[in-house]
Amino acid sequence: MEGITTPPSVSEDSVSKFKKISRRKPEVQEIADGIFKGNVSVLSRAITLIESSLPSHRELAQKVIEKCLPASGNSMRIGITGVPGVGKSTFIEAVGNMVTATGSKLAVLAIDPSSERSKGSILGDKTRMEKLAINDRAFIRPSPSSGSLGGVARKTRETVILCEAAGFNTIFIETVGVGQSEIAVHSMVDFFLLLLLPGSGDELQGIKRGIMEMADSIAITKSDGSNILQSKQALAEFTAALHLFPPSNSGWIPKVFNCSAKENQGLVEVWNLIQDYIEMARKSGYLVKRRQEQAKYWMHETILNSITAGFYGKKEIRDKVSELEEMLFRNKVTPFQAAQTLLDLYFSKSGK
Repeated sequence: MEGITTPPSVSEDSVSKFKKISRRKPEVQEIADGIFKGNVSVLSRAITLIESSLPSHRELAQKVIEKCLPASGNSMRIGITGVPGVGKSTFIEAVGNMVTATGSKLAVLAIDPSSERSKGSILGDKTRMEKLAINDRAFIRPSPSSGSLGGVARKTRETVILCEAAGFNTIFIETVGVGQSEIAVHSMVDFFLLLLLPGSGDELQGIKRGIMEMADSIAITKSDGSNILQSKQALAEFTAALHLFPPSNSGWIPKVFNCSAKENQGLVEVWNLIQDYIEMARKSGYLVKRRQEQAKYWMHETILNSITAGFYGKKEIRDKVSELEEMLFRNKVTPFQAAQTLLDLYFSKSGK
């Protein structure tokens, strides 16, 4: 005898309704209202529009950003950087849970490095921050760096605006690692925290200077167990090194701390220092001035990015690029001559 056919777990009616909803293009005001209400699903969807390279998505994203802009600017923007393995995710999770326990809402924008070969990213920060990921007052958004300067996703600044409009009053921006172009993250945050390992020694000497000059504070991580002696020595060395740098425009004197996210030591001191800095910068007017300078910087960066995209977007340029590349390989032309040829072609076409 034939058995009874098992009924579908989801009705065809529900599936067709879901498909209609999925295909429906959301309205700008609808997305903005969802963000204002703190709906993280809508917020995530809006961030995806920002990160999309499709012109229709970018146009919709810009309209949403314009709606959210008046409700932004009321958060503490904190950049956290350090070499791979320094414990950025562990540090952020420990401090993040401490911050949310006081009633604050925290958004963590974690930038994951993209592969130069496959262009893919692991986006595993939620896995590394297990406790913070299930915290109701926290929002973690891993984004691919996509080859952006200093590992900072090009759309991170716009994402900050949406998170602030959604009611997140503390924003952590975690960068890929330390490099010459970390000025990108420095130009979008109020406080720049550098994490260093005890006993890191000579292997970091080539990058310490530029990054340390931008740092508002230095935290030496993993200061526990057998690292305690090295941590104390590193504390003394970095404190002495900071005195060699010229004073910052804010008049703030950076401090060095030992901390351990594993043992939950030194984190309160670091967080209190960040709050003291923000308070000082607000009272002196430096915070407003710094954000104005940052806005100007990103305006010019956007112009450069747009010009580059428009330049390579022209078919005549793309065709000529291939031809000139072949000439370069055969030593028929110098890179500078090839570049000038392309620029002359671009401006002659633009003039028409």
